[in-house]
Amino acid sequence: MSSAPPDESGDEPAEARMQGTASERGRVYQAARDQIINETVLPVEALRPVTEVAAPPRLVNLPRHTRTFVGRGDELAALEAALRGGGEVVVAAVHGLGGVGKSTLAAHYALAQATAARTAGRDAARRLNPVWWITADSGPAVQAGLAALAVALQPELATALPLEALAERATGWLAVHEGWLLVLDNVVEVADVRPLLERTLAGQVLVTSRLGEGWHRLDARVLRLDVLGEREAVDLLARIVTQDLARDLSQDVAQASLDGDLPDLDGAVELVRELGCLPLAIEQAGAYLHQTRLTPRVYLTQLHDQPAVMYDRAARGADAERTIARIWRLTLDRLSDTPLAADLLRTLAWYGAEPIPRTLLDGLESDTAEVQHALGELAAYNMITIDGDTVTVHRLVQAVARTPDPDDPHRRATDINTARQQATALLTTALPNQPGHPIAWLAWQALLSHITALADHAPPATDIVSTARLFNDTGLFLDSQGAVAHAIDYFLRASTTYQLILGADHPLTLASRNDLAAAYRSAGDLGWAIPLYEATLADCERVLGADHPDTLTFRNNLAEAYLSVGDVDRAIPLHEAALADCRQVLGADHPNTLTFRSNLALAYQAAGDLGRAIPLYEATLANRERVLGGDHPATLKSRNNLATAYYATGHLSRAIPLFESALAGRERVLGADHADTLTSRSNLAAAYGAAGDLGRSIPLLETTLASCERILGADHSLTKTVRDNLSALD
Repeated sequence: MSSAPPDESGDEPAEARMQGTASERGRVYQAARDQIINETVLPVEALRPVTEVAAPPRLVNLPRHTRTFVGRGDELAALEAALRGGGEVVVAAVHGLGGVGKSTLAAHYALAQATAARTAGRDAARRLNPVWWITADSGPAVQAGLAALAVALQPELATALPLEALAERATGWLAVHEGWLLVLDNVVEVADVRPLLERTLAGQVLVTSRLGEGWHRLDARVLRLDVLGEREAVDLLARIVTQDLARDLSQDVAQASLDGDLPDLDGAVELVRELGCLPLAIEQAGAYLHQTRLTPRVYLTQLHDQPAVMYDRAARGADAERTIARIWRLTLDRLSDTPLAADLLRTLAWYGAEPIPRTLLDGLESDTAEVQHALGELAAYNMITIDGDTVTVHRLVQAVARTPDPDDPHRRATDINTARQQATALLTTALPNQPGHPIAWLAWQALLSHITALADHAPPATDIVSTARLFNDTGLFLDSQGAVAHAIDYFLRASTTYQLILGADHPLTLASRNDLAAAYRSAGDLGWAIPLYEATLADCERVLGADHPDTLTFRNNLAEAYLSVGDVDRAIPLHEAALADCRQVLGADHPNTLTFRSNLALAYQAAGDLGRAIPLYEATLANRERVLGGDHPATLKSRNNLATAYYATGHLSRAIPLFESALAGRERVLGADHADTLTSRSNLAAAYGAAGDLGRSIPLLETTLASCERILGADHSLTKTVRDNLSALD
């Protein structure tokens, strides 16, 4: 029966098509019914019970994920163990960060199961059959994959049944047969595969997903896939670049780095480290290097200069949607209902790849419960890892998340700038007080790698006052640890920012310049330290006044610098004036007053006036032990200074025990490699030598010299002193 074509508003109403008498309508209906029956009727055996349908031999449907496969021996063994079983369905869910190689691992395992004979029990002669791969990123995709399986089992059903019926028939077949493997790849929602898995009664199901939560409801055995080891990552890169896909090239690359061979792989180790050994990133880079004939080192340079371009650039012939930037964009799209998740990821991107204390996020204005929920969502999709009190983010996820891209709604430049400022504010809020005090050192050490990462990744031009404060305090901590060269870098950056934003006369600018001068002095670079001290003191007296505590400190510091170059005629009057003013302004027991008194004693000793130096040393040590405690670094310094004065007067019986006590305390409090510890070790060795105890003096000088050369450098003043002392005894 024919009918008029539909008008522009759609099909005609049913009653318009079925005009005529009742008998005519009946004949039309019967004819249409007969046509459908004639077109769909199959031989009876085609619709036999699924229990009677045998899978064709070697029925395998796998993608080409197995062409370049390296390492993963432990992971394959774990997967084999997880899927071992029989009689009931066994489900293993492999989850991990996008690009970590879940699909490649699944395909490699599946191919091995399809081609290798079983070795256990009565099934020793059988292979898994079928081995069927379904891209399961949505409910309709799962249904389509099952329908394709039904057709592969019975090709005659291809045009006979609708999609839904085919999928139902495949599900029924899986429920009554054993010895098959079904791979559900890239599952986005557990709900998309739950109906299938709740009905399946036998066989093996391997699921891959970025989602790490929810699988327990399906009694799945969950395996988390991590990045490659460094050797395997180098091997993967080398195979793709050289197109030698079968041979392990990691040793060749390692040897080439020594011999200068394989110039095409120059910088391979550095590149895989920068990419965090993430397989997809390595494949993306390797394919690009093979196409362009560039070296890994050149790629690293381009990655640094144009990160947004390189993270999203695929080689010709590669899947343009399978770049690290795009797959993570899809993951964040899934989290659009939790906008705080993307904000947190951008903030965490400015920190180091080391574990980040969760307490660092306590400074956020968002509700604590919302923050924890957002972290949980990120962890569920493997964008971060939560381990007790810390959060870890893969270094490449961080690199992409802090790289602006106008085409990515999750990486707008304004959002990334906001995240950088938020990361700075959180670190500043978390800073312990008194960076030079041992009680704060553990907290500082937990934050240092993240401050370093922020300093490395944030351009100096973006620094604000809070950034300068963070970096200046970090310089103070590093200086207290003897890491003077790094401290100078932080002080330079902080003082420059303060001056640009606040002006040259601002107290914070002046204080930072003083800290920088002190670091130069600690490094032995008095040619830089003294002029900077003099200029800063003059500005401080002009701006703050002669009796301001900062002015007193700067005056004391300049006197110390004069003393360091042997200019006692200028050092002593400055020290005496600073001590008198400090006692009047701050009080006799103030830590600064005790420091100034100790420094004046040093000046008297340098001038050869031990009669005035020793009583000051003794009084300062007693006061510091009472006020600060026996293990405070300043107390240990007083103990060492008094021992030095006793040594200078020839009272070795009083000097050596004090030297030994000072060294033991510094090793315990500051650590074996701290510059003050090395000084104590040198002093004690000299005292042993003066007492004629060469059996203890020479070995101690030898180990101290080696440590000084390693830590301070061959040209440092302490290194030269230790070397001269050792030469004098040889």
